[in-house]
Amino acid sequence: MTITELPFGSWPTAITSDSVVSAAVRLGEVRVDGPDVYWSEGRPSEGGRTQIVRRTPDGTCTDLLPESLNARTAVHEYGGAAWWIRDGVFFVVDWDDQRLYRIEPGGEPVALTPEPAVPRGDRYADGAFGPGGTVVAVREHHPVGGRGAVDVRNEIVRLSADCPGQPEVLLSGPDFVAAPRLSPDGAQLAVITWDHPSMPWDDTVLRVRDLATGADTVVAGGPGESVQEPRWQDDGSLLFLSDRNGWWNLYRWTPRDGVTAVVAIEAEIGMPPWLLGSARYAVLGDGSVVFARWRAGYDGLAIRRPDGTLTDLDLPFSTVSALVRAAADAVIVVAGTPTTEPGVYRITLSGTNIELETLRAPRDLGLDAADVSVPEPISFPSTDRTGAPRTAHALFYPPTSSRYRGPAAERPPLLVMIHGGPTSQALPLLASSTQYWTSRGFAVVDVNYGGSTGYGRAYRELLQDAWGVVDVADCIAAARWLAGDDRVDPHRLAIRGGSAGGYTTLAALARDDSPFAAGADHYGVADLEALAAETHKFESRYLDGLIGAYPAERDRYRQRSPIHHVDQFRSPLIVLQGSEDAVVPPNQSEMIVDALRARGVPVSYLLFEGEQHGFRRAENIRRALDSELSFYAQIFGFDLPPGEKIDPVPVENLTRG
Repeated sequence: MTITELPFGSWPTAITSDSVVSAAVRLGEVRVDGPDVYWSEGRPSEGGRTQIVRRTPDGTCTDLLPESLNARTAVHEYGGAAWWIRDGVFFVVDWDDQRLYRIEPGGEPVALTPEPAVPRGDRYADGAFGPGGTVVAVREHHPVGGRGAVDVRNEIVRLSADCPGQPEVLLSGPDFVAAPRLSPDGAQLAVITWDHPSMPWDDTVLRVRDLATGADTVVAGGPGESVQEPRWQDDGSLLFLSDRNGWWNLYRWTPRDGVTAVVAIEAEIGMPPWLLGSARYAVLGDGSVVFARWRAGYDGLAIRRPDGTLTDLDLPFSTVSALVRAAADAVIVVAGTPTTEPGVYRITLSGTNIELETLRAPRDLGLDAADVSVPEPISFPSTDRTGAPRTAHALFYPPTSSRYRGPAAERPPLLVMIHGGPTSQALPLLASSTQYWTSRGFAVVDVNYGGSTGYGRAYRELLQDAWGVVDVADCIAAARWLAGDDRVDPHRLAIRGGSAGGYTTLAALARDDSPFAAGADHYGVADLEALAAETHKFESRYLDGLIGAYPAERDRYRQRSPIHHVDQFRSPLIVLQGSEDAVVPPNQSEMIVDALRARGVPVSYLLFEGEQHGFRRAENIRRALDSELSFYAQIFGFDLPPGEKIDPVPVENLTRG
């Protein structure tokens, strides 16, 4: 095959914005009911709607929800665990009204929960079945005349699984509740609770409530310990994840023996619970536990045998987002690899034999292996909040094409990608939205800055009181390290991120010594002080840990807010924002755009009507990608590939030479 030389950034590619969204889905939770497997699919082509799919043993896949339903909950605004199933009967929270519906096979949806006094005022999630035809679930109550986050109440309720009625409150009082799970005899309720200003990856408590007496037993948790995923076992013991040893590992509790370790390794089994209903381990019929674990930036699967033996499973997966028991000797996972998008798989374990069956294949992007940029884990020197040296981590994606190369004397532009959260992580997973850039001749570095998950609690806590410092230092260090290694063009460094990553983007640009020649802020935070006063309940005290208590640390909030440093902005910026974002309201984007306009800094602003925190609709995902590419082409001076018909995005104050 002939290799054509073209400037980096201008390579023609099969990964267009159309291909990014064409037949794209976001695979979510997975469930097993009898012989059938179910999973959720978020579909950009359907306006971001979440559908539930059933796969029967003969391989037939069927969409189950009528067009009127969208299986998505707004609890914590981020949602998760919006549906569950037993004996073919579905229980689904609908996005439009947030009520819980029951759907029998072939039947119409029946609302089990009453219509709230405030539209969408009672939100349900994370349900589990109890004996006698009951369901327990999380309810987030927004009262009439409520004063925003301060009056929102989170509680555990019990309701009939068969008939509409008023839910019974089982637990109320803590600021937050999650993972209600009834013991096999229905007499005890296990639940995770936490209070402001903690986040669920900081300090949580696992308690067991005797439903007859109301007495609580604290099983685990408290200051300095994050507990997740309680699961009752048939023998009455309770499994759960805890980071008490510095890593989210697996433990067992019984009233007689207390807490004992089941899996103790220097790797993360748990993940930050931004979404409800996480599933990172499953118990097989013989008592073996299959679990996912993050190590050195990559995910993988392992098994703990009843005799305590730990063995890594020889499987290709680098990211595992959901894992459940399917049968005595099998588990179902939603997982992906560096060269494939996520799919749904059955893993059958018989002795030392592993059988992998594809239940829902990843979509075929039509790429040759030589066109896929595979991430390289890198570690590089950086500093902590005091300036002391330390090591940071990232995934580096080189520009990759089987048909094009850049000029020998040229180095590629670099996109520094910043994940959200900020307590999240870069995933070593084929993402068409990343290959969109690498296949055009961009290099990409996805930074796991201090504060990211996957490297233990100590690494995660590097961001305490240090947001806007450690994350920025690591992103700048990654760019300079790669430029110093002659892998990227030091004059064409760009930084981009969404949500918390958008804040880091702005903070990195609001410096006199910023190395970045351009930036893309996706619904990021410009004014920390304003965000502390107007965001939703789940994150309303998040900044206490990341910045400091407000208003006691008001000066620090102002000092770290990009809006107060617009005089230091030099580089062009594109800003993308959803009009209905309740997490980072549109005024955060508008204030920085207006300030840069006034100073004559090149800026472009796109507001996406009807979008919330993150873009879900196909047309908006396309427009966002193509507009950002057009923006970089104008800033870095390369031509867009012919034939893609990308409309140039207007950039105010840009002087073209």
